[in-house]
Amino acid sequence: MDKTKKVLLLGASGSIGGQTIDIINEAKGKFELTAFSVGEKWEIAKQLLEKYKTVKHVYIKNCSDAKKLQKLFPNVKFYSGKHGLASITRKGDYDICVDALVGFVGLEPAVIALKRNKVLCLANKEALVAGGTIINSILSKGKGKLYPIDSEHVALAKCLANCDPKDVKRLIITASGGALRNIPLDKLSDVKAEEALKHPTWKMGNKITIDCATMMNKGFEIIEAFYLYGYPLDKIYVQMHDESLVHSAVELNDGTLVVDYGKPDMHNPIRWALYEGKCDYEVLKIKSFDELKDCHFHDYDPNRYPCTEIAKQSLLAGASKMIALNAANEVLVHKYLRDEIKFLDIAKNVQIAVNNTKIHAKPSLFQVKRIDRKVRKAVE
Repeated sequence: MDKTKKVLLLGASGSIGGQTIDIINEAKGKFELTAFSVGEKWEIAKQLLEKYKTVKHVYIKNCSDAKKLQKLFPNVKFYSGKHGLASITRKGDYDICVDALVGFVGLEPAVIALKRNKVLCLANKEALVAGGTIINSILSKGKGKLYPIDSEHVALAKCLANCDPKDVKRLIITASGGALRNIPLDKLSDVKAEEALKHPTWKMGNKITIDCATMMNKGFEIIEAFYLYGYPLDKIYVQMHDESLVHSAVELNDGTLVVDYGKPDMHNPIRWALYEGKCDYEVLKIKSFDELKDCHFHDYDPNRYPCTEIAKQSLLAGASKMIALNAANEVLVHKYLRDEIKFLDIAKNVQIAVNNTKIHAKPSLFQVKRIDRKVRKAVE
């Protein structure tokens, strides 16, 4: 009988976090929650601790909240403050780390989990965008295992598992185009965040939903695919697709498409990652997307989505450019959500930040943090 896997869930109060708990609950003893982080969600931390007596380590951002919870749960170790996420990842008792944090804050825990030789289930795009060279260096030394949770990259993994590598022509990452996909270009400048947050097919957090509207998320996913699967940029293609039923595909040299098809639901990608790819799934093999009668596909327009193009440029230029890309985007998206800048200002100012960052091909984690801080300060 397989032993129960202990899970550290970083970002337990978010969308991916909640769905990860669904999978843990359905697994009937295959996984147990032993540690989690919740940011500032004190009530959610309390509810989880009352329900899951297996939890022994918890991160909550505010020290005062940690002290309140400590009185209620004296047998739990609480972490808080600036270094709390690193500490819980370094000291917690777990086999699997689910990194569902949002933003650059997800990088250091990912690095720590891999260095501890743990299984990392990664939903945090920014970790690979800003730290892909570091993460791949750790993996190349035989430390840890990495399984993506992004629906697009899980789909690619499924498709590639059903292909001979020598037959692969290109990877195809699908994109819905986000909430603003039908708004004319000349009208985009005045679009408020409230409208940009109305994603047509997925329900996600605010930051990633804006990234969908700008298509920066697709630029990030291209970078992730490069690090995860080792294919060069000229073999990674974006296909616009309205319904989000095709999550990604692989095109073979003979024109055959190997496709991951299904309803837009993150439970399946999370399940695939937690089970380390060892779960039942099917892929389709078709001659053309036209065979999928309930799907609509369109060509990707680089002029409409400058953020995706800046991400491609950054990947070709080097690691420091991708750090700048991520840092600037993170600051600017939050400014847009606070109605401090206009929608088109995001791409414009990300480009300036990337251009102003010197090339550094293989920065250390310390140098990554320094570049990140410098770019954030400049963009603010």
